[in-house]
Amino acid sequence: MISGQEELRELSDNAAAHILNMEGTRSGTRTGWLMITTIFIEAWDLYSISFLLIFVKNDFKPSAALLGLSAASVQLGALIGTMLGGWAADRFGRRKVFLTTMALFVVLAIGQAFVTNMWQLVIVRFFLGIPLGSDIATGYTYIMESMPKGKREVMGNRWQGMFGLGEVACIVVVTIMYLCGMDHSLLWRIGLALGALPALILLIMRLDVPETALSLIQAGKFRQAKKVAKEMFNDSLEMLPDEDYRIDRPRTRDFLADIWKDPVRRRASIFAWISNAMQGIEFSAFGFYLPVILLLSGVSGIAGTNFFTAAIYIIATISGFVAPVITPRLGHRGISQWGFGGACLSLLAAALFLHLDWKLLIPVAAATLMWFHYWSASNGMTICSMVAPSRYKATASGFGYMFVKLPNFVTIFFFPVLFEHLGISLATALVALSSFTGFLAARFILPEVYGYIEREKVASMV
Repeated sequence: MISGQEELRELSDNAAAHILNMEGTRSGTRTGWLMITTIFIEAWDLYSISFLLIFVKNDFKPSAALLGLSAASVQLGALIGTMLGGWAADRFGRRKVFLTTMALFVVLAIGQAFVTNMWQLVIVRFFLGIPLGSDIATGYTYIMESMPKGKREVMGNRWQGMFGLGEVACIVVVTIMYLCGMDHSLLWRIGLALGALPALILLIMRLDVPETALSLIQAGKFRQAKKVAKEMFNDSLEMLPDEDYRIDRPRTRDFLADIWKDPVRRRASIFAWISNAMQGIEFSAFGFYLPVILLLSGVSGIAGTNFFTAAIYIIATISGFVAPVITPRLGHRGISQWGFGGACLSLLAAALFLHLDWKLLIPVAAATLMWFHYWSASNGMTICSMVAPSRYKATASGFGYMFVKLPNFVTIFFFPVLFEHLGISLATALVALSSFTGFLAARFILPEVYGYIEREKVASMV
């Protein structure tokens, strides 16, 4: 007979630790892929507008600030969504949250096609960002809770590769519509609304995904947890009773206090937050506005710019899938140092080429930047989700993603104003400071946490 909440909490924590050290099954791997595929949809919904801004600008003729706000408003919505989504997933369960957010994806993506002015576009994209941010928090929690040690880190680090696939797909579709002579006012509306199609497909594929065993354990739903654990990990959790109990939910405000108690968790989390912020800045400034930069610097026209951008993102996508493969060899510290260091040098080179008007070398610098950016951005979310206590996994994912979205919003909003006043080359050089900061954080703050769960388990047995 279980005597009280303290014993229940200890029992659930032991069961959670047991699961985190188990080998997975095909079911868990399928769940991981379904969750990481969300990034493809997010890439379309977040960044498709960067390839369509020129058409939106011609239609509505907004100021530079309002144009930046139309692109950045989805990031502000995602900032709110990631905080609410992480909290809700820990409070009410992962499955309810991800099904709700995916349904909202479909409706709001289509809504973008029917706006009649810039402010309506800003508002719709703001609300679209809320389920986008929420789903990332939930998706990373599913990956960390449904896949075995080692594999969950590799899957989590694939998010930049999925971003690249989404961006390449968007460029290809937009270019085809443009070359077919589609009316430009219709082109950007269809381009934005098409994000609803993969969202609907993924929603249907996710309908049979169960709640995670860890979430059920922390909620005291032991009977259902044992069934899910058997499916995901081929383990029926014999240490748990065959009846359910009510376990008091931990207070959200205790999340940071729990992380702060452990020096490895603390340093890894601090790095993850810095990394997320710095990679957000380096991409949202130069990478997001790359089509506009290529056009304004005279590198190519609209069709040529789309081909250049597609080629650059194909290179970036390859990099995004290379990064998780070599992470076991380089470790999280190595992949971050190479990523941020290379991105810093690439941004400085791009600034120099823009200043000297060396048009042919600007795409080369951009391709190099995106290769290293996809390394620097690969593991921030993985680390903050992986090292968090099991009862706060979703909260930790949401909190970590907040550090991506806030810089995204600020940078996308202000970068057009910045390069209007300072020039593209100087504005680009300033962005290199963010990459340098990320390199320093990887070098001096991040402990090597690859395989963190195994070491944690060993430490607890000593």
